[in-house]
Amino acid sequence: MVKPIEVTDANFDQTLGGHPLVLVDFWAEWCAPCRMIAPILEELAREYEGKLLVAKLDVDENPKTAMRFRVMSIPTVILFKNGQPVEVLVGAQPKRNFEAKIQKHLPASA
Repeated sequence: MVKPIEVTDANFDQTLGGHPLVLVDFWAEWCAPCRMIAPILEELAREYEGKLLVAKLDVDENPKTAMRFRVMSIPTVILFKNGQPVEVLVGAQPKRNFEAKIQKHLPASA
């Protein structure tokens, strides 16, 4: 079963470099809204398998990457296309909001 992968400060750029479309959840263990969206991100990982990589970055353990992308509130979910941030969602959101952002960046045939 496909699940979001864990990324860290050490492997963030390498992970993003290997995939054209990556959705990264900047989260922390203590964050209740982060836990609320976790099942949605797992669904997205399954539903968009082969088209989108879903990743999670714990901001407490990986502050450099969180600072680099100016993550001030969590959850912050950033969609990266070819390694560049193209969409940002802050706070708990319904699944349709994530899907709307993802659909804008999928190839027409997807």
